[in-house]
Amino acid sequence: MQPPSTNLSSDTDLDTGLEIRPDTAASLNKNHNSATTNSLIAHPDDPCEHHSHHVNQEAVSREHVHSEASRKRIVNRLSRIEGHLRGIKTMVQDDRPCPDVLIQLAAVRGGIERVARIILDEHLSECITRAVDEGNIEAEVEALKSALDRFI
Repeated sequence: MQPPSTNLSSDTDLDTGLEIRPDTAASLNKNHNSATTNSLIAHPDDPCEHHSHHVNQEAVSREHVHSEASRKRIVNRLSRIEGHLRGIKTMVQDDRPCPDVLIQLAAVRGGIERVARIILDEHLSECITRAVDEGNIEAEVEALKSALDRFI
């Protein structure tokens, strides 16, 4: 069940509960290939400073380029997940039975996990290899560990 596509804007990441700042996200996308990108990701329910994550991309390989086919495949999967999630929202608004909603949420979670696996596989085969060639493997591995710690 997928309703017509509309833009989904949110202030919070649905999985992690982390605050998403659209101006920062746009800035990061615009400056994706810049030498230094710093951002702060804070958990909205926890005012403690030690639970914020400072991400410094300077140490990570400067170019993070993926093939157009790969990018398109990932974006298409994310678009399907987004549509599925909108359908679940409609189910909740229509007071559909909880078990039905939970089954659909499990399907979305599975879709997100598959996208994450694709991204991880590509990162290991392309980005890590590039970091080895550039002599930047330690920084790339540390960035990957940090991302995996937050994801898992």
